[in-house]
Amino acid sequence: MEYLDFEKPIQELEEQLEKCLIIGKESDVDVSETCEQIEKKLVNARKEIYENLTAWQRVQLSRHPSRPYTLDFIRAFTKGTFMELHGDRTVKDDKAMVGGLGKIGDQSFMFIGQQKGYNTKTRQYRNFGMANPEGYRKALRLMKMAEKFSIPVVTLIDTPGAYPGLEAEERGQGEAIARNIFEMTQLETPIITIIIGEGASGGAVGIGVGDRVYMMENTWYTVISPESCSSILWRSWEYKEQAAEALKLTAKDMKRLKLIDGIIKEPFGGAHANREEAFAIVEKTIVKTYNELSKLTVKELVNQRMAKYEAMGDFNAK
Repeated sequence: MEYLDFEKPIQELEEQLEKCLIIGKESDVDVSETCEQIEKKLVNARKEIYENLTAWQRVQLSRHPSRPYTLDFIRAFTKGTFMELHGDRTVKDDKAMVGGLGKIGDQSFMFIGQQKGYNTKTRQYRNFGMANPEGYRKALRLMKMAEKFSIPVVTLIDTPGAYPGLEAEERGQGEAIARNIFEMTQLETPIITIIIGEGASGGAVGIGVGDRVYMMENTWYTVISPESCSSILWRSWEYKEQAAEALKLTAKDMKRLKLIDGIIKEPFGGAHANREEAFAIVEKTIVKTYNELSKLTVKELVNQRMAKYEAMGDFNAK
């Protein structure tokens, strides 16, 4: 188990509890009262930390190395029925963007999302979850396929942003993302979008236009990462915590600003603390939302989606 900086008090208490239990097993000394006291302290420490998380701490939790990624969620939902589909039919298969068909119960879904790696080798293979233009074009190809066969689309967002390399720009990164946004507003099948980790910049929005958009409790969604914002405004990454607060990037902030439709509660301590429970909660949200959207006609679906995005933001016409 890996611990973040603000989780150190929990780590220390858990280590104390483990030593206490070992002493109780390996000796005749009665340490039950001591262990009980440590357990109470541990419960209080967890409650104090996780119920008062700052914006930056939620950013850290969204990046936790043990946090489940897109393919973990998809495989848990589909229970062996997932069939990954590859390629944009133009350039190549982008490994940072994954997608394919799978079933939850008897209902088929087209799952699409960014995939990160678990170690140095797989992170390089997945390009750290940063898709190239061909990744967004692959995503669009799969969405249009889902539309053709009236299959609902589920997008799972977890990216630090679209890949900013020169070759990505040469192949039309901006156009690919803009095309996806345009096409998703008109897609004639339900779209359910869930931010499961990081949701940064156009890299997230490129698969983020949905009839319903949800954020897991310890995720973030904004135009720029706190570090990049800090480096632009203060010429240093040292102010990333202040930037995180100013960006209003947490699920609560986004819900208050009416930019998302709901918050998915995570297991106590984050999705990595109890993966199976996290999978079950998200799956339940997908099924419930699809049952609601499936009652709408195609025209109602598209009209409501457009009206939702047209109503976002405040402006004064002069």
